[in-house]
Amino acid sequence: MIDLHTHSLLSDGQYLPDELVRRCEMQGYSRLVITEHIGFSNAETVIPQVARMCRALRGKTPVRVKPGAEITHVPPELIARAVTLVRKAGAQIVLGHGETLVEPIASGTNRAFIEAGVDVLAHPGLITREDAELAARKGVALEITPRRGHSLTNGHVCLAARATGAKLVFGSDGHGPGEYPTRAMAEKVALGAGLTPDEIADLFANAKRIFDRRPRRGRR
Repeated sequence: MIDLHTHSLLSDGQYLPDELVRRCEMQGYSRLVITEHIGFSNAETVIPQVARMCRALRGKTPVRVKPGAEITHVPPELIARAVTLVRKAGAQIVLGHGETLVEPIASGTNRAFIEAGVDVLAHPGLITREDAELAARKGVALEITPRRGHSLTNGHVCLAARATGAKLVFGSDGHGPGEYPTRAMAEKVALGAGLTPDEIADLFANAKRIFDRRPRRGRR
């Protein structure tokens, strides 16, 4: 199991990062990214804390863990600066908190994250075809998630990706007990969103490629 989107109590999750890793290990995870909600107020404190834990656990657990960031509720005109900031602070995989239906995300946020070259646009809501096409060209993956509320548009995201060639990945957006699924449950979520078995295999292959590649630096 590969999960590119999780939270600990360093933002709004319920577990210490160390416990989160252990619980995901018991769920059969091989790769895990801890992506706290990050803005200009906490990037330089939270990300180094997660990075320090990841270094300490290297080789001590079967789960490979990387420090990430989910840039959240940053005004679109400041998103490029925020992406540069979090990468400099040590985030190896950067998510953009997309235009979910269940939060007051500023219009234009999806486009700004794609233009800034994040790795994954999380829960992108009713993403436009134009933005999905740009994501395909820029190599920004779109997220399928089981997270309540955010999952309402999984089917739309799948159709947008299929129509434009944008890559899909899975992210639990887990915050607490019962929210870090097994691979079997994640596959059921993807199947329910309308993906075929071959597309589900690609979903996790795409996530593995993002996890394993060298971190991006600056804007693309």
